[in-house]
Amino acid sequence: MNLKIEETDERYLVTLEGNMDSPAVLETEELIEPVYKGDKDVVIDCSHLNYIASSGLRVLLSIRQGTGANGKSVVIRGLNDEIKNVFKMTGFINLFTLVD
Repeated sequence: MNLKIEETDERYLVTLEGNMDSPAVLETEELIEPVYKGDKDVVIDCSHLNYIASSGLRVLLSIRQGTGANGKSVVIRGLNDEIKNVFKMTGFINLFTLVD
């Protein structure tokens, strides 16, 4: 999986590409730690994400919890139909703002 984090004064843009499986999550958790702190709004671009495992969902939930605690928002954009179905089945669709 490829991970890219861009930071501006107002937000983080996190771009996820490939498969967010357990080995990929272990590699990227440290890199994504600044986003966990929740001091800015977060946009997560999943337009090139092919797969997400439960460990990947946990990372997204951690980002949401950190940002929400500080009154910031998380927007997820570009989910493909398969991952959107995972969000529906797990109830994550109700936890995040999703945009196409």
